[in-house]
Amino acid sequence: MDDPTRTELEAAVFRRLVEHLRSRTDVQNIELMNLAGFCRNCLSNWMKDAADAKGVSLSKDESRQIVYGMPYEEWKARYQPEARPAQRAAFEKGAHKN
Repeated sequence: MDDPTRTELEAAVFRRLVEHLRSRTDVQNIELMNLAGFCRNCLSNWMKDAADAKGVSLSKDESRQIVYGMPYEEWKARYQPEARPAQRAAFEKGAHKN
């Protein structure tokens, strides 16, 4: 497979992952972090890191809007309940790994 084709496929996979996460608002970021070691915020941070590496101007808020499909504060208000004590404990236990 040539590099341009691989890049196109990787981009398509990323877009599909983002759309999937947008549709699964029931899955909380803390759950993703506890189970997979990354969350929507990680994806948006990686997007910003990639932009920075290429010299592309992209703010943290803009990268989050790309991933969340709306401003982050709006997403939090609509979909992010307070983390349960067990979720917070699991996060604290594994936070050093991420």
